Amino acid sequence: MRRWFYRNKGEKKTDKTLAEHLEKLKKASGDFEQYVVETNHGSFVLSYYDPLIDKKTLSEQVIAPLKLAGNTNWNEAAEVIWTAESQYMQDKDRILDHLARGYIFIRRHNGENSGWLCPAKVEHEREINVPEVEFSVAGPQESFVEGLDTNLFLIRKRLPVAELQVEKMRVGTTTQTDVAIIYLKGVVNEENLQTVRQRLQDVTYDHIQDTNQLAQMIQDKTLTLFPQFVNTERPDRVAAILVEGKIAFISEGSPEAVTAPATLLEFFSSLEDYYLPWYVATFIRFLRFGAVAFSILATPIYVAVLTYHYEMIPKDLLATLVASRSNIPFPPVIEALFLEFTIELLREAGARLPSKVGQTIGIVGGIVIGQASVEAGLTSNILLIVVALAALASFTTPVYQMGNTIRILRFPFILATAFMGLIGLAVTLMFTVIHLMKLTSLGRPYLEPFFPLRLTDWKDAVLRLPFSFFKDRPQYTRPKRRFRGPQKHKRQGQKSPDIDEFYQ
Repeated sequence: MRRWFYRNKGEKKTDKTLAEHLEKLKKASGDFEQYVVETNHGSFVLSYYDPLIDKKTLSEQVIAPLKLAGNTNWNEAAEVIWTAESQYMQDKDRILDHLARGYIFIRRHNGENSGWLCPAKVEHEREINVPEVEFSVAGPQESFVEGLDTNLFLIRKRLPVAELQVEKMRVGTTTQTDVAIIYLKGVVNEENLQTVRQRLQDVTYDHIQDTNQLAQMIQDKTLTLFPQFVNTERPDRVAAILVEGKIAFISEGSPEAVTAPATLLEFFSSLEDYYLPWYVATFIRFLRFGAVAFSILATPIYVAVLTYHYEMIPKDLLATLVASRSNIPFPPVIEALFLEFTIELLREAGARLPSKVGQTIGIVGGIVIGQASVEAGLTSNILLIVVALAALASFTTPVYQMGNTIRILRFPFILATAFMGLIGLAVTLMFTVIHLMKLTSLGRPYLEPFFPLRLTDWKDAVLRLPFSFFKDRPQYTRPKRRFRGPQKHKRQGQKSPDIDEFYQ
């Protein structure tokens, strides 16, 4: 366990007793308290950080029992105290570490370097609410909170099996943040598990505040726009991913879990797809793929066609385009960048302002600015429609991190088409595909099941076929148990037996 207290290089090493160290800590920190309880067998000193301690637990389960049991000696102190998990400890560094995590330290008033540690951490957690980022109409309506134990409870409630394993460690040289690695024993690939475990242990950053920080620190490549792990606030999504043989980790104080390894298509899959009929879910999934392609390519194609490729415009549409751009003094690329940056400003302002004000700014600002820019001759009304539809299409991505990638990815395509037309679009698209082919997540191919080609994984990645097709887990996770269970699966199209036929 790493120490939470560090000496400066020029500081002289001193061998202080624990009592002296606690007294120095009380003088240096205004929220550190030491309370003396008098008994027939001497005085007990209670040391604790006041903001971290539940006052009711302190008074009713620690101080009151010590005072009522007047004949209590030092060896019987742990039996008198009513708090659970009290432990006797002599290691000074571990005692100081527990004090910083909401424990009360009880020692005799004679300068000893040992005593009893009692947990009394105050719980200030918000209630379990409806998911806000990954909201769905169908399915469970619970999301993670900032408490690690509560989040583990939400996962175990959905996977009440002994194979569900939780490994805890502390990450961050200063904060010593509790991090839990979650996996399904007997299903998870040991190589993937060891990779996650080793990368988290190798993190040497001092301040760990959120799970997203850890995801950025342990991902395969940092110089990429594409997220390599899936961040989710839904416990049901984590449970479903663990059953597939993947790994999740979550930290104290974070309302999101991170799952790995991940593929590109996984970011366009919503857990709501599995709560809807398979044909509806498949249609919606293809709708997302089309919306993402339109969001990235619509504006660049507009710039390329109007700048270099007039002959591609139909005659009936050409007159409308010429009329809409007759009073525009800027080339198409300046016009497109102006509108794209305007949309991004409105989106960012709506996200940072209070909810009611943000909605008003997004709606009213978009209408007013769009109408005013068209009337002022800064942009054409056709491009305004294209940019608005592209911005609307980008919101269909279920995972927020991939939505940010799509927002940024449009600008290199716009600049490339402004310089080289559709050739620039093809070259930029080629480089993007090559980059995705080289990208990995925990060493697993990021572009699976397209590269390498695995047709068996299409049933749940590209399509969403009926559950009767899901006999085995995805191949790219390399699970220990390939098949989901020994039960027999009904063939597609096979009629379910009637009640009379079932008992024959």
